Amino acid sequence: MKATWHQPADIKDQYRSASVLKNRCVVFNVKGNDYRLVVSVAYRYQAVYVKFVGTHDEYDAIDAETVEMVH
Repeated sequence: MKATWHQPADIKDQYRSASVLKNRCVVFNVKGNDYRLVVSVAYRYQAVYVKFVGTHDEYDAIDAETVEMVH
């Protein structure tokens, strides 16, 4: 699905359960909240950077506002 987001409200309009955090971070619930996806949104460039994907329990063990994807 293609999306055009210019501000956090645009994300909330499309994904009501998304949580908008500081530093342009957004948390999405996946598969009925079994998993969490944390992204950083670069509104100016219309890009989304994945910072974390994991179970709800794994999400509870991180700081979603500062987590960085590890390779």
